[in-house]
Amino acid sequence: MSEKDEYTEKIDAELDLVQARLDALKARQRKLAADAQRQREHARQVEALQKMADATKAKLKELAEADDDGWHLLKDGVENIWGELQSTLQNTVTTFKE
Repeated sequence: MSEKDEYTEKIDAELDLVQARLDALKARQRKLAADAQRQREHARQVEALQKMADATKAKLKELAEADDDGWHLLKDGVENIWGELQSTLQNTVTTFKE
C-alpha cells in the first residue's frame, strides 16, 4: 500500500469517528427542544461542523484522486482543514456539556 493510500485511509477512518460524534451531537441537539435558544445555538454549531466535515471529505477525495507525485502538495491543505475540524468539534463538545 502506498503512503498516499495509507494516509487517505487514516484520515478517512478518523473522519468516520468525527461523523459519529457529530451524529451524536445532532441527536443531543434534538433533545434540547425545551430550551429553544440553546437549541438554536447548538443547531448552528452542528451545521457549521457538518459543513467542515463535508469540506474535509471533499479535500480528502481530491487528495485520493491526485497522482502519486502530486498528492503531497494537497496534504498540507488536508492537515489544515482536519486540524480546524478537530478543534471546532472539541469546542462544540465542550459547549454541549455546559
